[in-house]
Amino acid sequence: MKEIVSVPADFCYPTGLISVDQALDFILERARTVESTQRVALKEASGRILREALYSPLDVPGYDNSQMDGYAIKTEDMHNATVSFPVTQYIPAGRPGVALEPGTAARIFTGAVIPEGANAVIMQENCKRQGDSVICKGPITPGMNVRLRGNDIRSGDQVLWDGDRLTPPAVGLAASLGIQELRVSRRLRVAIFSSGDELKEPGQILGPGEIYNSNRYTLTGLLAALDCECIDLGQVADTPEATEATLLQASSVADVVISSGGVSVGDEDHVKAALERIGKLEMWKVAVKPGKPLAYGRIGSADFLGLPGNPVSTLVTFCIFVRPFLLKRMGADKLFAKRQPVRAGFDWPTAQNRREYPRAQISDNPGDFCIAELHPRQSSEVLSSTVWAEGVVEVPEGCQIKSGQILNYISFSELFN
Repeated sequence: MKEIVSVPADFCYPTGLISVDQALDFILERARTVESTQRVALKEASGRILREALYSPLDVPGYDNSQMDGYAIKTEDMHNATVSFPVTQYIPAGRPGVALEPGTAARIFTGAVIPEGANAVIMQENCKRQGDSVICKGPITPGMNVRLRGNDIRSGDQVLWDGDRLTPPAVGLAASLGIQELRVSRRLRVAIFSSGDELKEPGQILGPGEIYNSNRYTLTGLLAALDCECIDLGQVADTPEATEATLLQASSVADVVISSGGVSVGDEDHVKAALERIGKLEMWKVAVKPGKPLAYGRIGSADFLGLPGNPVSTLVTFCIFVRPFLLKRMGADKLFAKRQPVRAGFDWPTAQNRREYPRAQISDNPGDFCIAELHPRQSSEVLSSTVWAEGVVEVPEGCQIKSGQILNYISFSELFN
């Protein structure tokens, strides 16, 4: 198999920029796991981070039971391929029967307890009922169509781990063990705000040079998917005073502060300068496209992550950098979305000095890797490309790509879950 394209060994990053991998390492080293935990009911647990190992207090299932609707028998009573049995009992799920007499059968349903003396179930499609008897057709062997006690889980087995992100199946698993509550991290408090006098809210009338604030709604949705407590501070005026006041307010109520816009080098980009006055800027400018002016710092006890203002840049930098940072702060073990090898269905003729994440769709390619096709417009303001796309491909810095080469692909279904 061809290797996935990687950064050339002799590649040099532009002055002032750090690599994607360096930036991730830097911010993840500074991600302090929330210490506070709480016990929550199962209905409230999905999406939360488990903060205790979970061991089964019982066998699942707790008894031998029927895998399907049919007739429970003892296989030794099958003297030949076709045998008629008197049906002596009726066993639905939830109502155990009595010991099976030799030479008889019990009508049984899926999930019902296998009666003492029976060791197999003949599916009803292989039986013919005649009055109080049933004609059963073999062959049948001991244990056929029987789910044994502990077939799924044995008492004492570890079933969930500290740091697991609780999916709906994981919560269902806990319920199957009779557990009512789980210990999880408290919700991470994340304050967000947008910088820019040109921003208007949906429903307002746009004036000359104004645009609707999409980043506010992208970020609230992404944080909801991570089950964070979102503190929405809305839009901040493009002044040093308003920016500084909002940063101080946000840091007083949140674990993490996220801004969109205002971290570049323009005269009206006040977030970076305000952060340097009232807090500490620890990282700025990453060799990534879209999203170069990504910033990380601290304001008091709160972490700060400054995202670029262009809508695609906001989305991509959140997915690549902020998402794993927040997950680590929440106590999760698995931080990164899975990467899938795909074949490029495009040429990338010019090597760039930043790692790029173009938006892509993938299509099946029987017997081989899926094919990734790019949206025709990859500018960082083309938000419609993120709706058309199913994910992003990772184009390493310093590389030219030819159609057919293998690249990493990250699905939005992974990033948005």
